[in-house]
Amino acid sequence: MINPQATSPRPTRADVESQCERSVGEMFAERVRRTPGATAFLVPDRRAAGRATWTPHTWAQTEAEVHVVAAGLLSLGLEPEQRVAIASTTRHEWIIADLAIACAGGATTTIYPNTTSTDVLFITKDSDSRILIAENQAQAAKVQDVDAFSGQISTIVLFDDDRQPVDRVDQRVITWADLHDLGRRRLAADPDAVVRSIAATTPDMLSTLIYTSGTTGQPKGVELTHEALTYQSSAMDSLHVIDEHSVQYLWLPLSHVFGKVLIAIQVKVGFCTAVDGRIDRIVEGLGEVHPTFMCGAPRIFEKVRAAVLTANPRNGIAGRIARWAFSVGRRSIPYRLEGRPMPKGLAARYAVADRLVFSKLKQRMGGNIEFFISGSAKLSSQVQEWFYAAGIVVTEGYGLTETTAIAFLNEPRTPRFGTVGQVAPGIDVRIADDGEVLLRGPIIARGYHNQPEATADAFSDGWFHTGDIGEFDADDHLRITERKKDLIKTSGGKYVAPQKVEAAIAANIPYISQAIALGEGRKYIVALITLDPVALRRWGERHGHADLDYAVLSRRPEIRRSIERYMEVANSHLERWETVKRFAILDHEFSVHDGGVTPNMKVRRTVVANKYAHIVDSLYDKEPGEDAQ
Repeated sequence: MINPQATSPRPTRADVESQCERSVGEMFAERVRRTPGATAFLVPDRRAAGRATWTPHTWAQTEAEVHVVAAGLLSLGLEPEQRVAIASTTRHEWIIADLAIACAGGATTTIYPNTTSTDVLFITKDSDSRILIAENQAQAAKVQDVDAFSGQISTIVLFDDDRQPVDRVDQRVITWADLHDLGRRRLAADPDAVVRSIAATTPDMLSTLIYTSGTTGQPKGVELTHEALTYQSSAMDSLHVIDEHSVQYLWLPLSHVFGKVLIAIQVKVGFCTAVDGRIDRIVEGLGEVHPTFMCGAPRIFEKVRAAVLTANPRNGIAGRIARWAFSVGRRSIPYRLEGRPMPKGLAARYAVADRLVFSKLKQRMGGNIEFFISGSAKLSSQVQEWFYAAGIVVTEGYGLTETTAIAFLNEPRTPRFGTVGQVAPGIDVRIADDGEVLLRGPIIARGYHNQPEATADAFSDGWFHTGDIGEFDADDHLRITERKKDLIKTSGGKYVAPQKVEAAIAANIPYISQAIALGEGRKYIVALITLDPVALRRWGERHGHADLDYAVLSRRPEIRRSIERYMEVANSHLERWETVKRFAILDHEFSVHDGGVTPNMKVRRTVVANKYAHIVDSLYDKEPGEDAQ
């Protein structure tokens, strides 16, 4: 729950460092010592259909299993800082494995489960991972048939043993249960094996290798030390935004730095986390566990908003009531942000709006949500204000893999829309002459694995160069304005930040799934867009086209006319030279397999621009205002 101490003076680096343990394993041991009987995790029955049954796991139970798995890894020969790769969706076993690797003194290499075989091979080879923990046979198969790994990967551990008889020839493969058996035998023979490994782990040792997917080029392995994770966890604990009574709903990929750091913060603070990486069950899961907070990427919040906006016919009674309620909510925002009482008439209307519309939205999210935190990409202030109008706080933070996820955070009590908040406690920040945000401090990575030149370029003069352009407001809240290398320069000499254009599209067109703005060296900005399959199917059902598939629906003239109307609204939030003059609707979404998006679903601008160059060129064949196909 939100702690009122958040209004106290911001902690210094010395304050934070005084609360830091030496390693993730030591921080975990301290958490168990403090609250052994408290619930650490809620775990759903993944095999059950319909409403899930969530099983509680205490901190003491968690430690017992973590030590068994850690001992199992030691039995397999794991050495200090040696890498163990995990390729799996977000689930309880992922967390147990990661904590066990830390307690055994090893380092986790994270791999997105949707990563292509080519990138899996590169990451596994570059990281020199010796053990692979795979969710199932499909993940294991990505390295099994490659001769180069027969000597490198000594053991493959399966969470789910779904092998067919033909798959059982690889003697390196053991099951999750087998790893537990190895650990129990090791602990029976040497009860202090894991305790010694924890004691031998120092703050400067490698804890995690996370490969940034990057929108161009090969992924880079970011080296995060134990100090980076323990300091980050203590810094967030020092803000008192959450406490041990909070309940988190966690669906974010644990292969992403944001998801992984949330577990480290949980270990430090001691709150409970409900773990379920199935994105299609987020709404149901929220209703089942009633969390107090959840973190997510902007797309999740955009989809929730889009679902509400398209749930009812615009001119129907329900649609008119919803629009009225949100208009009341918008008028209430200045008063609530400033802590002033609303005028009596507005307060009365807001109470009605809350009863008719907002309370139902909150109940769909479990009824206990105190705030959401958005990260990993820029969140539109329009989306933030829409939620805040309904009495739901979506606060934004900022960071990169290289900054251990959280470098800035907007505090939920005092959200500053359009900014990413103030810098994390004890972290130094400055704005370079060209506007780039520079950072230094304990949360900064020690470099890129096996890439000394890239390390020297990004981590120079004692500062990490983020690549983002930003500015501070009068109260030291940072506003990120653009990516330093992503600016589009039109033929008229105007600079356009594509993220700003894409955010306006996503915030104002409820059917949008993906959008990419283009126009380098051209007369004006154009966009390639894809549509959200769920929203598109709902539109088809409502308009008598339930039998048509995605590709056919996306080409319907009625859809295009609807998108055109919404695009006018999006353009109204942009400067004249930033507006989208023409756009094309693709009949399919960009995917990891076609190279259009990274494993964490960021669009690869260069790849998409090259692949669809013929469509982009067609958008410049005629002057704006003429029909675009």
